[in-house]
Amino acid sequence: MVACSAAMRAICGGATALSHVNDAGFWMCSSFLEIDEKTTLKSWTVMETLIGLSGLACALVISFFA
Repeated sequence: MVACSAAMRAICGGATALSHVNDAGFWMCSSFLEIDEKTTLKSWTVMETLIGLSGLACALVISFFA
């Protein structure tokens, strides 16, 4: 069961890291904060990459103890 949790976390982290422009949150952030698409893309890429990498790190930690 713990290995399944690690696999799920790795898949979700990868999906989050590559969601970018197809994500509604990207466009909401851009319009509500009145930021142009280029700047939003730069900040969104860094944020989503960090979320994906932290998900991968959690999955690796979980898999070490499974």
